[in-house]
Amino acid sequence: MSSVESTPDHTLVIAVDGTSGSGKSSTSRGVAERLGLRYLDTGAMFRAMTWWLLREGIDVRDVAAVAAAAGRPRIESGTDPQAPTITVDGQDVSVEIRGDEVNAAVSPVSAVPEVRARLLDLQREVIGRGGIVVEGRDIGSVVWPQAEVKVYLSADPDARAARRAAEEGGSDLATTQESLLARDRIDSGRATAPLTMADGAVHVDSTHLSLVEVIDRIVALAGSRSGS
Repeated sequence: MSSVESTPDHTLVIAVDGTSGSGKSSTSRGVAERLGLRYLDTGAMFRAMTWWLLREGIDVRDVAAVAAAAGRPRIESGTDPQAPTITVDGQDVSVEIRGDEVNAAVSPVSAVPEVRARLLDLQREVIGRGGIVVEGRDIGSVVWPQAEVKVYLSADPDARAARRAAEEGGSDLATTQESLLARDRIDSGRATAPLTMADGAVHVDSTHLSLVEVIDRIVALAGSRSGS
């Protein structure tokens, strides 16, 4: 076991960006557990904002209405990789934010600059405490470009759809794949903080790798970057 694995680095920030369904969550949580670091799912924060807007009856495609409301909910993320939590105004919404209604609405909400600015502040507040693996779509490029380790995780569309369908209990593969690709198009094409591979990021294609193999690669990368 390397010294990085045996002794947590409480200053290390690992940024894991990538496409939907590429395995970012499982990978990031696994790396955090292996290295004794905290974990932050920034996507869950956007989902939590979306869930709150829907609950409040705000039209998520009305950019002005979403922008005006973005500062209202209190969103808090737990950072235990074994049991991450997300709460809105004190209510645990970990299950609710994974529903179909939120899935369909999160991309337009995420594209609103005021939403991104609000959540960016929250994300940087958590990351600034150090010792964390952060997953998202613009962590290495916008949220925390000074991260010591930057990874861009991808997989081919067939593999991503199969993984996401399995997570969702056997969803239709073709429908799942189109949903993932549509999300990629929206996230890559938005004007504010688009999905992109950050400067200095290492590209890891997980198509033909097991979860353990992907985790091993990032742990090794963290060890080399920290001089271990």
